[in-house]
Amino acid sequence: MIRLLLTVGYKGPAGRRALSNAVKGLLPVHDEFISRHIGPREADQKVMLEELGFKNIEELINKTVPANIRLNRLLDIPPPKGEHELLNYLRKIADRNQAWRSYIGMGYYNCLVPHCILRNIFENPGWTTQYTPYQAEIAQGRLESLLNYQTMVADITGLDIANASLLDEGTAAAEAMSLCIRYVRRKKIYCSNKVHPQTIAVVKTRASAMGVRVIVTDFKDVDLSKKDHSGVLFQYPDTEGRIEDFTELVEKCHKGGGVAVCATDLLALTVLKPPGEFGVDVAVGTSQRFGVYLNYGGPHAGFFAVKDKFIRLVPGRMVGVTKDSAGNMAYRLALQTREQHIRRDKATSNICTAQALLANISAMYAVYHGAEGLISIAKKVNNATRLLAAGVTGGGNQLQHDMFFDTIKVIPKSGVKMVKKRAEEKKINLRYFEDDTVGVSLDETIERQDLCDLLFVFECPTTVEELAESFDASSDAFFYGDKFKRNIDLLTHPVFQSYRSEARLVRYMKALENKDISLVHSMIPLGSCTMKLNSTTEMMPCSWPKLVQLHPFVPVEQAQGYQRLFKELEKDLCEITGYDKISFQPNSGAQGEYAGLMTIMSYLKATGQEKRKVCLIPVSAHGTNPASAQMAGMQVQVINVTPSGDIDMHHLKQMLEKHKETVGCMMITYPSPMLVVIMHHLCSLLEEMCMGTWGRGSTWTAPIKGGPSVAPGDTGRTCPISTYTRPSAYPTEEEGPVGPLGVKAHLAPFLPSHPIIDPLEGSTSRSFGVVSAAPWGSSAILPISWAYIQMMGPRGLKKATEVAILNANYMCHKLKDHYTILYYGNGRTVAHEFIIDVRDLKKTANIEAMDIAKRLQDYGFHAPQCRGLWQAPS
Repeated sequence: MIRLLLTVGYKGPAGRRALSNAVKGLLPVHDEFISRHIGPREADQKVMLEELGFKNIEELINKTVPANIRLNRLLDIPPPKGEHELLNYLRKIADRNQAWRSYIGMGYYNCLVPHCILRNIFENPGWTTQYTPYQAEIAQGRLESLLNYQTMVADITGLDIANASLLDEGTAAAEAMSLCIRYVRRKKIYCSNKVHPQTIAVVKTRASAMGVRVIVTDFKDVDLSKKDHSGVLFQYPDTEGRIEDFTELVEKCHKGGGVAVCATDLLALTVLKPPGEFGVDVAVGTSQRFGVYLNYGGPHAGFFAVKDKFIRLVPGRMVGVTKDSAGNMAYRLALQTREQHIRRDKATSNICTAQALLANISAMYAVYHGAEGLISIAKKVNNATRLLAAGVTGGGNQLQHDMFFDTIKVIPKSGVKMVKKRAEEKKINLRYFEDDTVGVSLDETIERQDLCDLLFVFECPTTVEELAESFDASSDAFFYGDKFKRNIDLLTHPVFQSYRSEARLVRYMKALENKDISLVHSMIPLGSCTMKLNSTTEMMPCSWPKLVQLHPFVPVEQAQGYQRLFKELEKDLCEITGYDKISFQPNSGAQGEYAGLMTIMSYLKATGQEKRKVCLIPVSAHGTNPASAQMAGMQVQVINVTPSGDIDMHHLKQMLEKHKETVGCMMITYPSPMLVVIMHHLCSLLEEMCMGTWGRGSTWTAPIKGGPSVAPGDTGRTCPISTYTRPSAYPTEEEGPVGPLGVKAHLAPFLPSHPIIDPLEGSTSRSFGVVSAAPWGSSAILPISWAYIQMMGPRGLKKATEVAILNANYMCHKLKDHYTILYYGNGRTVAHEFIIDVRDLKKTANIEAMDIAKRLQDYGFHAPQCRGLWQAPS
């Protein structure tokens, strides 16, 4: 009977499709993402098009996007998945990651994230969708939280002031190296060989472009009295876990005129003598273990603290305290004249992004625990390490050092192979050194069974209970003694003493959230590459254990889920952009620019064109562009733009002729705020005049992805570089934290590598170096962009771009009779954004752009961007 039914039901391929469509009609999908993501309904779009005088959206696009740059096909990416289907698919991918316990250390530690912070900040769009707090009136909540972060870092390190976070520990150390060079003006830095290897690699890469020598040494035979160095960099506790007294080294460094930089650990410093106590000038590191998951390498917030005299050389943002018009205390971003959006190639750094969301989480972790709680956690970690050390040595193994906080280095009695075999039995990852020793780093998640398993790994007969019986928990002598004991108080501000109960902390977080404007409150009409709509489905995987509890240096075999996700996302981004290879290592758009320029410079050097160090940059470019070029060791030459906002081709030709022997690349924004869509013409000119040796950096705004425009990689070999500042839907809060880099095939061998795990799969002989502490940068948020593309599909991506252009033209149409519109396209339409000129209002009503912006804030709207990206005063 069953066979008969099957036979009767078979109708061939066409019949199956008809039946399938019939089923779909009866069982429609209700979790389609596209219609939920795109705001205006079809009826709304029809009304908007009628008002603009267009019959359909295709007619608008035809008039707006020039035919020679239009993408006349659908993208070759998978069809859209429903929201539930997407999450089920991603769970299967995540299940390929193996849940081993990792005690590798090297700056990355598992931690217990307080659930109230996880739910009310990290999983809360009220905290993840705000824009950079340049508009202080609508950012008082985040500014207060970031000031808490700065206070926490300054207190714990014993230094005078800290910034509002950097990208990770490696880049923070590189920024410290740059500070040393700017302050002392000597081209030599000494770096301890006991600094984390990934940090050394990032520092050496940054130094290579600046012409700085980084001498990696153990400091025993270094003569600092010659006054030929700008500073020293050391780790405390060091990468092997050893605690040393660096007082004498710091004194010698100062006598030689240098700056002392200490890479350190915040949890250790709650019980150890802080760097500020023994004269250190700059302290850097990561606050990851303060309530932020391992995340397979990122994102995490780096920290940067200094003595007062270095304050104007500090990179990144700083929050300060001021008074409002009524005399009340208020917060604002301070000392912005150091930063790239003002000083451009003269800035202290190219950084415009801070890991503010992660910094806020770490700040709340400190608020939640207070000094007593943090010290208790530190003592737990150290107690566990001391128990393990006692058991390991009692079992016949040896320690290379006996002064430690959370990390021991073991000389195993039966050799490394036996340790590795027994560790694999227990699914434990350890750090295996080249000198046949084993590193073990513990964290706050350590429990009795974990210690039992580690004792098994090292063949120790003593039980944890037996070790605990003979353990004096009240004595600190074995650990650090008076010589290393912290003697100054920390976290004495009332904010770190007032919110210990969950109820009070949740109310505090909600009170701060309600002081800000985010996408949960109103629209944010900014012409910015950082603004995205973060859907709930995209954000949900960011706290899945299978994705967030992986150490970045686990064997690749244990992270096959991530590896598959990287490959799928790379394939989609290459299809969207026309490039051949993607690097995910840069953990901000500015870092992507820097990495792209370094890739170009490495390529030019390999092809015998080292003299090509001039970078042409339009005057209208983002401030990060010239700042990144300066960091990459290039000489910036500015190209004018026309009154209509396009690149001045006449001036460009003049500059190409003037620098034809030394030009290495040109950076442009595609599309720019003024719809600069002359890519084919521009690239043809570059190839004609410079023999195809050109690179191109672009910052991708939301509407271009998958839209009706040509992919930049399709413009030819002359435009080989693209950085995507938040290519799809990364959390917006204060920008960051990913800047993937796309290149054509001939540049692929020169992409970033890594000293621990090579993302280039062995082809690193021509790589320029390393830009981030983790091999794949901020891995844990790549699923956001991946999910966006998977749920939108080719038609959805195109539709999103079309509706963005429709929205902008509708708003422009409504305002054009009241304001002057700058920079129309040839069809008297605009792209995804437009600029209004209010200079005449200054003459007629004494009203400026800032007055309009502030008034919009009064009505609950985030202010639009005022000045900055175009050649117009307002």
